[in-house]
Amino acid sequence: MAALEKEVLSAKAFLKKESLNSNQNLYDHLIDCLTKVLDQRPNNALDIFEQLSFKVKETKFEPTSDTLQDVGEASPSVGTSEKRKTLFEVTDAEKDEEVDEEVGVPYPNLLESMHNFQQGGIGLGREETFRIFMALKKLTQKHPLASVRFWGKIFGTDKNYIIAEAEYQEGEGEEEDDTDQQEEEEPQNEGNEDEDEEEKDEPPKSTWKPPPTIPKEDNKTGTNKKSFFVCNDAGEEWIKLPPVTPDQIVSARTIRKLFTGKLDAPVTTYPPYPGNEANYLHAQLVRISATTQISPNGYYTFDEEDEPEDEDEGRDTYIVNPEYEGKAITELVDESLSGWVHHTMYILPQGRCKWFNPVQKAEDEFEDEEDEGEEKEQIDEPEPEQGPALLTSIDQDAQVDGLPAWSVRLSSNSTPHYAIAIVSSNLWPGAHTYGTKRQFDNIYIGWGLRYQASPFNPPLPPVMQEEFPSGADINETTDPTVEQEQALKKAQEEAAANMEEEEEPDDEDDDD
Repeated sequence: MAALEKEVLSAKAFLKKESLNSNQNLYDHLIDCLTKVLDQRPNNALDIFEQLSFKVKETKFEPTSDTLQDVGEASPSVGTSEKRKTLFEVTDAEKDEEVDEEVGVPYPNLLESMHNFQQGGIGLGREETFRIFMALKKLTQKHPLASVRFWGKIFGTDKNYIIAEAEYQEGEGEEEDDTDQQEEEEPQNEGNEDEDEEEKDEPPKSTWKPPPTIPKEDNKTGTNKKSFFVCNDAGEEWIKLPPVTPDQIVSARTIRKLFTGKLDAPVTTYPPYPGNEANYLHAQLVRISATTQISPNGYYTFDEEDEPEDEDEGRDTYIVNPEYEGKAITELVDESLSGWVHHTMYILPQGRCKWFNPVQKAEDEFEDEEDEGEEKEQIDEPEPEQGPALLTSIDQDAQVDGLPAWSVRLSSNSTPHYAIAIVSSNLWPGAHTYGTKRQFDNIYIGWGLRYQASPFNPPLPPVMQEEFPSGADINETTDPTVEQEQALKKAQEEAAANMEEEEEPDDEDDDD
């Protein structure tokens, strides 16, 4: 009897062993199933026992979430929709704001402008255009901008860039440049302290001195006159590009590289580029703007009250001509190109819009060396660089591989009375301008590369620098032969004997 109880207890313990998957045991499950059979008392209990068992398990199922279905991963379109959703959110202040037609807004009507471009077969689609329009509105709410416009779109290998060109309000947007200058000065001060602590016995230093660095133009002037904000998709955060330097513009002219769509990506090229993709993007933007931003002749004019202090520098500002009455479409599509002018300053080969004399900076450095006792080297005065003046007609632009720099056409030859003028750049494919009697706008949609008829060839490496100056005192001579050494030894012995013979008479005179 004791053995039977022991076997029953052992069997019961086995049935109460919990499953690793459901944390339940067979003993309790059989009790629940039998209880369900006795409660319902079906006629075919044996046939539906498996179904009853499944229902009992279903009642004890504890899902990890509030649904019985598997939770799938959200598709990338869901995240994109969440970002774009913020474009259409209206704050309470915007709801209560009254519309005043007399008060202007800092952003133009992009929908109307893109409608005119679409007549010439240029555009991004209605949905994307409206999203960009709303993104420009959000940009003006976060930054104190006086004006902002859709500059264009640059394609990348991974992502694309949507670009906005903006101007800050007076007194705004200058703090960032001051902080950049402080960061540049701090390392120089630390280096001077380290030099003072060095020992007096120093190894010889190179006498070579790098050419003076051309400083960047101040904010709101020259190549940094406009600020650029970029994002990969309308709805994402706008990122302001850092100021561009002349060195970055000059280096951008010597390379040819596609964009990746990542601002922090390195620009791996030869010659090495001084910066990352954000700097390279800004350099290309100012190059494209200086070449392709045009307006109808007479739309802008110079302010007579704002005359430059130096007549040689030329004007760098203009105003909208209040007496402009518009131009006929036939004048805008004239193949002579006399109806259009550049309204963005020309970039000199130096990488600046206003020429900087590097000798002035070099002379200041030499004055410090004179205090230390070094002689001043004579530096040749460079010839100032000059370029086309502002509001110069585009008919003076250089040809592109034997073709005109610009192509003009009507948006439609079928209905020329209602067509608009379309001007496209042949130097920067993707740069277009539309013009009506009183309106115009510029846009760029492309890869950010200049036209080149022949395949691109990177510049050759510079000539190897000499390790040391060659001369008789430095060059190694050829070892003499045995015969030459014996002849030299014999000549030296004869010379010594002759010297002794000449000294002997002098000794005899001393004895007398």
